[in-house]
Amino acid sequence: MPKPHGGKLITRQIKKESYETKDLIEFEINTNLSEDVLNISHGVFSPLEGFLCNNDLQNVITEKRLTDDTPWTIPILLDFDKNKLKDLKEGDSILLTNKEYGLRGILSIDEIYTFDKKRLAQEIYRTQDINHPGVANVNNMKEHLLGGKITLLESKTREYDEYNLTPKETRFLFKEKGWRDIVAFQTRNPPHIGHEYVQKTALTFVDGLFINPIIGKKKSGDFRDDVILASYDSLMKHYYLKNRAVMSILRTSMKYAGPREAIHHAIMRKNYGCTHFIVGRDHAGVGNYYGPYDAHDIFSEFPDLQIIPLFFRSFSRCLKCGSVVNDKICPHDPKDHINFSGKKIREILRDGKIPPEDMMRKEVAETILKFDKPFVE
Repeated sequence: MPKPHGGKLITRQIKKESYETKDLIEFEINTNLSEDVLNISHGVFSPLEGFLCNNDLQNVITEKRLTDDTPWTIPILLDFDKNKLKDLKEGDSILLTNKEYGLRGILSIDEIYTFDKKRLAQEIYRTQDINHPGVANVNNMKEHLLGGKITLLESKTREYDEYNLTPKETRFLFKEKGWRDIVAFQTRNPPHIGHEYVQKTALTFVDGLFINPIIGKKKSGDFRDDVILASYDSLMKHYYLKNRAVMSILRTSMKYAGPREAIHHAIMRKNYGCTHFIVGRDHAGVGNYYGPYDAHDIFSEFPDLQIIPLFFRSFSRCLKCGSVVNDKICPHDPKDHINFSGKKIREILRDGKIPPEDMMRKEVAETILKFDKPFVE
């Protein structure tokens, strides 16, 4: 099992009674920022102890590393409206709150600074096109940033927390199972046969599989979170050995930063204790902003990442081979291949029908169809 990223698993949580907050300015933050606070405090974002200060931000933008040379590709930033918090100064502490999450945490402000939105968007997303969701989010940020360490005081239990394990808990679980080599699989959809093929191919060479769905805000037409989790429960029940696969959710927003986000996703799974990470075609991509294998190529820039990427290109069911194949092992013509089209599978399920068994397991499809409205409206 690898050491956490940066060498130490970060914990930034204390009992709320240990800190007096009545004289602190309260700053209500949104859901995405609340998830960042929790991921920092529980070690998912190790070695970060808080929101980035300017030196680290500039280094992440230009070098894809923190100032201490630790690989880091996605800036974790806290923006604010200076007109609403005009009395803040460096050295102050404020109380971060979020009613939905019942979150209360302290930010010790090391730096208040501005940033160049266009430069940030161009370097992180390779574009300034406002149609890119990541660029749109950058453009919607306030003009000033707060950098400094956070300390979590409290947060309440949330929906699906029964599926939620912290890096400290997954590392203990993997050790108890006797797993030394663990491969992580990220997903935002219910599993089809192609996903199962990738997972089991990777699992063949390691001790355990860590299925790690991203839970959170979805766009219209996406599968609901509860549908994704129930469908994986069904797949694991019927088609996986109990002592070889576990599932835990990851609460974080998708940035759609393509190759940079692939590195970020690998770092988080390294913190959970994984030794390998599956990287698919156009990982974390959107539209046509990145090449199909840019997310593979970027790993060559990080020989010190200390988690092994497993690259999967295209895969499909070959009618002549009679099995799921990829483009490195099958010699047959594309006309003999059935592609695992997520769009086609969704259309079949929308009609209340079960997709063919060479596309999706019957048990998985039946689980999905038990939901009256399996898609986000």
